[in-house]
Amino acid sequence: MATTQLSDVIVPEAFSAYVVENTVEKSTLVHSAVMARNAEIEAQLKAGADSFSVPYWKDLGDDEANIANDNPAQEAVPVKLSAGKQIVRKSFLHKSWSAMNLASELAGSDAISRIQARAADYWTRQTQRRLVATLNGIKAENIANGGGDMIVDISTGTGNAAKFNAASAIQACATLGDSMRDVVAIGMHSKTYAQALQNDLIQTLPDSQGGFVQTFRGLAIIVDDLMPVAADVYTSVLFGPGAFGYGVTTPRVAAGTEVENKPGAGNGGGMQILHSRINLAVHPLGYRWLETSVAAESPTLIELADATNWQRVGERKHVPLAFLVHKL
Repeated sequence: MATTQLSDVIVPEAFSAYVVENTVEKSTLVHSAVMARNAEIEAQLKAGADSFSVPYWKDLGDDEANIANDNPAQEAVPVKLSAGKQIVRKSFLHKSWSAMNLASELAGSDAISRIQARAADYWTRQTQRRLVATLNGIKAENIANGGGDMIVDISTGTGNAAKFNAASAIQACATLGDSMRDVVAIGMHSKTYAQALQNDLIQTLPDSQGGFVQTFRGLAIIVDDLMPVAADVYTSVLFGPGAFGYGVTTPRVAAGTEVENKPGAGNGGGMQILHSRINLAVHPLGYRWLETSVAAESPTLIELADATNWQRVGERKHVPLAFLVHKL
């Protein structure tokens, strides 16, 4: 029986473009407006260096205005406009799959769709994992250096007081001060979601296309089992719009997709390897990457979750994230 080989169906440029676009489109976080695709990040991913800075102007401050008078000798003293910068870290990522294992599964007329879906879904899951690792790093940094001002932890309570509830979610939103009304979504583990359903905390509305839309007190719900869990303690995260900027591109020099032939493998039976590469950056608004504990050329998931690699440079209310730590 004839077997479809990778080199029979892969057009590298088209495959790479498909992978990049579907990595973007299949993320529920993107659709919820939590992650904003950023053209500047994607442009920088094609440039040199492993990180880049994004300068920004700080606010004008709240010091009292001058009291005007009619004394010509009294000159007003202007205050300066301050600037800051966020440092965004790039990640240069690669994954490969052996054609020997895939060949039997990929035989048939729709082989290319199956290969593309596998690779695109893989990179989507990796993007989600890197975002959750970053959330863990930000939370740890806030505990270490910010006095936990982004976190409401009810997990040490007794009985129902330790469980996910609407009042505590509002309390977490309130850590944003008068920016709390900007929160648009809440991310939660599926077990938290199930508990919220049981407690009638989820509102279900019919969709014009025949499905349904679910919200938690007006917030979009992101259900993802990658949301942080430690033993029986869960972390739900409240997001403002564009809480994360991100970009994903093919590499500038190396091919985004390559098929490697190894004719001697399998005692001469031959083997093909599909190589897939992307450049990726997922960055939280209001933070600077410090590069404190990165051992290789790109940060690992563990290093993204390391508090020492992050520094908040924005005011609390200008960082559209809040954490609710709870039990079930």
